[in-house]
Amino acid sequence: MVLTLPGDAADALDWLTFEQAGVVTTAQATRLLTEGVVRGLVRSGRWRPICRGVLLTGNGRLTRDQQLWVAVLAAGPGAVLAGATAATEAGVRGLRREPLHVLVPAARRAARTVLRRLPIDMAAVIVHRTSVLPDAHLQQARPTRTTTARALVDAAGWARDLDEAQSTLAAGCQQRRVTPEEIRAVVDALPRAPRRQLIRETVADIAGGAEALSEIDFVRLCRRYGLPRPELQHRRKDAAGRTRWLDAYWREWGVHVEVDGSHHMDVRHWAADMARQNDVWASGDRILRFPAWLVRARPDEVAVTLHRALTAAGWRSRR
Repeated sequence: MVLTLPGDAADALDWLTFEQAGVVTTAQATRLLTEGVVRGLVRSGRWRPICRGVLLTGNGRLTRDQQLWVAVLAAGPGAVLAGATAATEAGVRGLRREPLHVLVPAARRAARTVLRRLPIDMAAVIVHRTSVLPDAHLQQARPTRTTTARALVDAAGWARDLDEAQSTLAAGCQQRRVTPEEIRAVVDALPRAPRRQLIRETVADIAGGAEALSEIDFVRLCRRYGLPRPELQHRRKDAAGRTRWLDAYWREWGVHVEVDGSHHMDVRHWAADMARQNDVWASGDRILRFPAWLVRARPDEVAVTLHRALTAAGWRSRR
């Protein structure tokens, strides 16, 4: 359904249809028309019932915008887009687009966790409740959604596992849609937020320079095994004067670490990385390389190797 800006002769229903992407509640429609007229539009097939209390002022398949409106209208008064859904609408890429997440006031005890009896062209909707939703956490949009910082905090708390939670926070910061300080401010306002400590630690690591999940894992490995914290995404010039970025670098001891993701299997990436590695070696620094899976699956092995390299370079453990 293509929505066009209402003309000069538009009535209240035309504007409501435009503002809500063609989705209205039965209550809204009957206030502007009559129950009989609304019933006739549905029976004739000109309007389409979507779920209890929600109508589409047309008869086509639901678009993404219409799905978002169905989600908040079906969830009831005070509902706003939240979590990964709100973050995606704010421009954060790489998050799960379904199910749709909606937040409603905790006082509404009758709110259902999952909306039922939705048509096949409607995404699943999960309804969450909160007792803390100040105006500062709301973004005026169509439909209304939580701010990007609040959306990412909620998304991390509702994520399927810890990796997804950390990746969600990293994505928002790496894509410059939000700052670590904004996320910290939201966490401070939510003393009962799920995974609150994990979110705090992850944001601290991101503020320290970690951008990818592999880098966050690496920083935590160093902290866990009593190793000094490295500089992350360290900038330096190579022999040709080009700017290079090092994943992790201990300047004092001249030790450099690269954490390789799956993209390093590509020949072109491998050749570029080899040239960078050779340049680092030629400058006199030590360089170590670990695949991201090893950092996560076998941290003991990585820690032993790092300990040996740093010790050989002059570092002395305080343990």
